[in-house]
Amino acid sequence: MLLLSGKQVLELYSPADAYQVIADVMRRYSGGGVVQPVRTVLSSDRDASLFASMPCHVSGEVDSGFGLKAVLHVPGNAERGLVSHVGAILVFHPDTGQPLAVIDAAAVTSLRTAAASAVATDALARADAGDLALLGAGVQARSHLVAMNRIRTLRRVRVWNRTPAHAEQFRAWARSLVEVDVELMPTPAAALRGADLVCTTLGSSDPVVSAADIAPGCHVNAVGASVPSKRELDSEAVASCSVFVDSREAAMRESSEITMPLAERLIPGDWYFPEIGEVLLGLHPGRTDRDERTLYKSLGMAAQDVASGFAIVRAAQRLGVGTATDIFS
Repeated sequence: MLLLSGKQVLELYSPADAYQVIADVMRRYSGGGVVQPVRTVLSSDRDASLFASMPCHVSGEVDSGFGLKAVLHVPGNAERGLVSHVGAILVFHPDTGQPLAVIDAAAVTSLRTAAASAVATDALARADAGDLALLGAGVQARSHLVAMNRIRTLRRVRVWNRTPAHAEQFRAWARSLVEVDVELMPTPAAALRGADLVCTTLGSSDPVVSAADIAPGCHVNAVGASVPSKRELDSEAVASCSVFVDSREAAMRESSEITMPLAERLIPGDWYFPEIGEVLLGLHPGRTDRDERTLYKSLGMAAQDVASGFAIVRAAQRLGVGTATDIFS
């Protein structure tokens, strides 16, 4: 069994690799090639931490088999200088069942979440989209800037964050990455004004995006709110968009950004939320009008983590990377 650190994950698994793996597994999921229960989430009476357990089985010729992601979201880690999401991905040999690897989950989550947004953006955003607004300035904002810069030519980048110092740090980091200056904006509305690409990475409890903030023809990746108590977009904003999801089952059970406008009857109760995998498979047309607002509600899927885990193991074995251990000896 291999032990793979976050640093090793970043060496082995590029954004381009992640894009291909995630696009493939989203097709497999929507095509019936994944067994994946909705994640189990536990809270604590000690603090605001959340623990999630996500098993799944992915079918296919490569990057397939059983796996598990276990991750703990610890909001207080930011003040400790640590990442807020800590955990591990465990993948098993498809024939023998022996554990293949234990992999740092934070690095994989950063890469595969941004890769999923890139896949959705490529499928749904206008071909000439390049005015990017980022809400948030943390790990996911950074990985999303990298991902968006790969698939679209960025002509403008604006960022808003609750803590201006963090936004300034983000801008300093981004200067070596993109050829346009990163503009710091005073409000979410100012950041979104006229943008045709939006990534929200805040994980806020109270929405910060309204319908009036979203320009005609814009594509939005709503990423940060991954549990029922969180929302980045208000109900009217969601209802103003054509909404796409990674997993329909998970979205109906885990996303307040989906369930709230349904409860408020801003979206019909029998509304069909197409999956990105269905668009990739040609089962749904995706964007049908230049001025249509499209929204990808990202929750993340165990299949994305597990397929990524198998791909990382393949690369590690080929390059001789990782610490080998035998826990059964």
